[in-house]
Amino acid sequence: MNKSQRIDGIIPGSIADELGLEAGDMILSINGVQIEDVLDYRFLCKDEYLSILIRRGSEEGVFEVEKDADEDLGIVFDDGLMDEYHSCRNKCIFCFIDQMPPGMRRTLYFKDDDERLSFLQGNYITLTNLGEHDIQRIIDYHLSPINISIHTMDPELRCKMLHNRFAGQSLRIIDRFYEAGITMNAQIVLCPGINDGDALDYTIKELARYLPHMESVSVVPVGLTKYRDGLPELTPVTRDGAREVIDLVEKWQERLYPEYGLHFIHASDEFYLLAGRDIPEADRYDGYLQLENGVGMLRSLTDDFEEALEAQKGDDRSGRLTIATGTLAADTLRGLVKRFNVKFPNVSVEVVPIINYFFGELITVAGLITGQDLTGQLAGRALGDKVLITVNMLRSGESVFLDDMTLEEAEQLIGRPVVPIAQDGEAFLRSLMGEEEICAGHSEYEPADR
Repeated sequence: MNKSQRIDGIIPGSIADELGLEAGDMILSINGVQIEDVLDYRFLCKDEYLSILIRRGSEEGVFEVEKDADEDLGIVFDDGLMDEYHSCRNKCIFCFIDQMPPGMRRTLYFKDDDERLSFLQGNYITLTNLGEHDIQRIIDYHLSPINISIHTMDPELRCKMLHNRFAGQSLRIIDRFYEAGITMNAQIVLCPGINDGDALDYTIKELARYLPHMESVSVVPVGLTKYRDGLPELTPVTRDGAREVIDLVEKWQERLYPEYGLHFIHASDEFYLLAGRDIPEADRYDGYLQLENGVGMLRSLTDDFEEALEAQKGDDRSGRLTIATGTLAADTLRGLVKRFNVKFPNVSVEVVPIINYFFGELITVAGLITGQDLTGQLAGRALGDKVLITVNMLRSGESVFLDDMTLEEAEQLIGRPVVPIAQDGEAFLRSLMGEEEICAGHSEYEPADR
């Protein structure tokens, strides 16, 4: 490898600024090691003494630094990964990206399977993309946690589900991470009739062998859109199926917790709502290790909301607003609003569940609501002063919905301000009280595994 990294900017007052480094300089090496990507850069910069080889134009020079181990150099790179993204080599039977309609923005069709994003952003990887160099770097740098899309521990079945003949043997990498003490989390996308029942029981049993380094495993229901022409036939999780999954998960929790102090295996909130059962209490979630997978999200939201509400005295403030959400969480939010109105009876709040016509009515989560579904179902309604939405309806750092409708366009269509709020109970309470903090978008890519 002969790779250099271009500096895009320098933070004023930083170490790099004091050294005289400039935008456009090329980093050839740090302490004699060429930088492949952000992982190398972060690992090398932990040293207290750095010798940085720089090329500026046609000249090269060495800049020497003495610093604390946790001090940042203050160098900004154009690409935060400092390398190309690793794309997925699988064709999973349940892949959400394969179920999207044509004509959406290009980035939404990119399937990442990048171990660096697993460490940096919490993305889940299948392990099928890892070569020996990648595996050894994770071990040498002791990157934790690494999040793994398992789906099944049956090697032959995994090959079929991922449509990759190497998918079964890649499970052996888990053994190497376990032996190296790498913290791991796993997810299972449940496809009825394929990896449920006895297959799920076997998978949980096999993954439990990696406790305590395998901290948590989530089971999430397969997400099926209306765009499945030419794809394998899959069926949605039924109410009875959801109950069977919960029964199996809770059986394993009761077995594992006394020995490890971890409940380990968790069914996502969708299973409990579909089954018509109460969401488990907070201490069953082991610190909410998989909130991004919808595991314990409603419990966390509810408990945080009630704690924040308890601290409020209540008053006679008035107002009228609308909350637009997915059909999945609508009843939970209605329950929170009812408790809110005990202390703030003059604030009128309507929760409107948005049906997902864009992807299909089987998609019930708020994060996959498009601008056109939102505005189409709110137009003509008495919305009050404003409309609240969850921030994960929007693209990360931007005010754009999945279908490229902007927040401003949505506001013009419905004639009311649309306010994105964070997904936590205190933020939700503040928004009902008219004290919300407007958030930027949340999700750059939609979940490839769901």
